[in-house]
Amino acid sequence: MRVFVTGGTGLVGSRLAEQLRARSDVPVVLTRNRAGAAGKLPAGCEIVEGDPTVPGAWQDAVGTCEAVVNLAGENIFARRWSDAFKAKIHASRIDATQNTVAAIARAAVRPAVLVSASAIGYYGFHGDEELSEADGPGDDFLAQSCVEWEAAARAADPLGVRVAVVRIGIVLSTRGGALAQMLTPFKLGVGGPVGSGRQWMAWVHIDDLVGILLMAADDARVRGVVNATAPEPLPNKAFSRALGRALGRPSFFPTPVFMLRLMMGDVADVISHGQRVLPRRTIELGYRFRFPTIAAALADALNKGDKYN
Repeated sequence: MRVFVTGGTGLVGSRLAEQLRARSDVPVVLTRNRAGAAGKLPAGCEIVEGDPTVPGAWQDAVGTCEAVVNLAGENIFARRWSDAFKAKIHASRIDATQNTVAAIARAAVRPAVLVSASAIGYYGFHGDEELSEADGPGDDFLAQSCVEWEAAARAADPLGVRVAVVRIGIVLSTRGGALAQMLTPFKLGVGGPVGSGRQWMAWVHIDDLVGILLMAADDARVRGVVNATAPEPLPNKAFSRALGRALGRPSFFPTPVFMLRLMMGDVADVISHGQRVLPRRTIELGYRFRFPTIAAALADALNKGDKYN
């Protein structure tokens, strides 16, 4: 199967490309930098140069593929949230998805499925209540961005394309993302919870995330929303303790929320609040998590380091 992938050189996309090649599929990866992408992707990938936020010749490659996995999106933690950066977050998600769907619409032979990323930020900030795919959106900037992001993907439905939306939690990998950023303070012995530590963290090991994306691409029963979060979310304080144990380091130095806001601005709210998100529909559809517990997920991620089996 040929699979068109946006965001294919990022943390999740590059791992997805590895798994697609491992099963003899051909990832067709969209990138702004062909030379840079070649060094990040496994042999056997096809590379298409282009910017997903801008229509262009890259759209022609979509019609050569049986499936599309849309992972394009600016890292929300890349910098403080200014109006300009919020606009960039919006364009990298909504504009990119609209252009991908436009490419599907004009293809002579359309892909059978669009798997499009979203985020658990869709649910907004919550306390202890359990959330699943059936729950509605929040009203903050990130939640409303996710609403628009998902709506852009669902525009492929009337085209006869099966659409699966994967709401992604906190991805655990030492290659990047939240875990990679947390490792340094913990290794230095100054790691610990953020604020009260009571906010919930809905996490997922990167290999389970990729497994859910592949299930969404392969299984015709997967339509609509599935959550890509492990079945055992936990409070930030418990996560910190688990990471400290895995590293053999202390985990009792809290980071005050006001300090986080001074350093990061509004995006600090994403860290100091949380959601207790469960993958109910994902499990109902038959996905079996390789790493359902935080101890197993951290042990595997830390053991692999920058290498994958």
